[in-house]
Amino acid sequence: MKTDILIVGSGCSGLYCALNLPKDKQIVIITKADLESNDSFLAQGGMCMWKEESDYDSYFEDTMKAGHYENDRKSVEIMIKSSPDVVSDLVGYGVDFQRDENGEFVFTREGGHSANRIVFHEDITGKEITSKLLAQVKQLTNVTMYEYTKMLDIIEKDNRCYGAVARFEDGQIKTITADYVVLATGGVGGLYKHSTNFRHLTGDALAISMKHGIELKNVDYVQIHPTTLYSEKVEDRSFLISESVRGEGAKLYDKEMNRFVDELLPRDLLTAKIKEQMDKDKTEHVWEDLRTIPAQELENHFPNIVNQCKISGYDVFKECIPVVPAQHYFMGGIKVDYESKTSMEHLYAVGETACNGVHGKNRLASNSLLESLVFAKRAAKDIISDYGIDNEAKNEAELGQKLADEIDLEKYADQKAIAREYHDMVRREIKEFSVVAAMTI
Repeated sequence: MKTDILIVGSGCSGLYCALNLPKDKQIVIITKADLESNDSFLAQGGMCMWKEESDYDSYFEDTMKAGHYENDRKSVEIMIKSSPDVVSDLVGYGVDFQRDENGEFVFTREGGHSANRIVFHEDITGKEITSKLLAQVKQLTNVTMYEYTKMLDIIEKDNRCYGAVARFEDGQIKTITADYVVLATGGVGGLYKHSTNFRHLTGDALAISMKHGIELKNVDYVQIHPTTLYSEKVEDRSFLISESVRGEGAKLYDKEMNRFVDELLPRDLLTAKIKEQMDKDKTEHVWEDLRTIPAQELENHFPNIVNQCKISGYDVFKECIPVVPAQHYFMGGIKVDYESKTSMEHLYAVGETACNGVHGKNRLASNSLLESLVFAKRAAKDIISDYGIDNEAKNEAELGQKLADEIDLEKYADQKAIAREYHDMVRREIKEFSVVAAMTI
């Protein structure tokens, strides 16, 4: 298969990148599961936005403080200052953020934030954004999408990427040659015992990067979300109880139903406090009380959470719910520059699989969707710019096809062996950055 640009992943970063690429370029998007089974669809709380000049310094400081000041300051600046442009694009694509009676955005607040600066759509902001982006991409005649198609390797020579090897839904293994490849493959939660991530997100792009000597960064920086709905079935994907719930007033209690912590601490600090209380109480969870939020607000702002708790047997209007920390987000990843370029030529990485340094050692709540979108658009713009000065495109395409023709596809036939190899590679790299002993990788 031959295309101009290959995007691996159908989350918000991959889709937004495609929407910002030229319409005269052929784009192929492949995704490991179906088009909607990605963590972008799961994001609940909202997306940060630089709403006014006076909020810049505090937003910057909140992001840096949450990241333990290990953030790349330039990346943080780019993200914050690009946010109004991204929100404008999303509204243009039909994204429906909450507004007041005057039509102005309603902003909520989450842990680690010193002000209300998060736009949202109920408690399914990620689904609202990503579904609208997907609908827009489906209208593009220059984009072809393949579900249940797994990247097995990249095609490269002399530190230049020429495409990828993939297993398609029908079981066929094919090469896909491309002028540019964008990795948007998500996080590593599928490797953890408890995670809010989809189980098929296992860091494959990281393993492939290691295999080909592509630089990685901060791969031991893994974020644990402090509040997910406790379940005795560890095989279940952990259901996240959004930070926004605590931002709107929900409280955390120990086994004696006493409040024990400031609920608006940054995620890693709150997780540590919850783990400390669990150890002290000798319990597997703590309690979260949503009854402190007015019933109408609870119904209107958090209908998805209310419904999921009901399915699990809890009436949030009458009782507390059990919550426990779980693996949630990967701050490290494939090292990229400010334009999302990796250390390999013609290879980009965006979203959770990439590390541009925005999040430092710990991500501030609701910066994930924003960061993914900002740097996905920058990747697209850089590819456009690169196309304009690439005078060797024809020769490179011929070399890419020659390399693809020489690949022995039979060596990729044993899917389980490749998966084990890749998962083991990532596990060895990730030193568990977690205060939660139960979160075994």
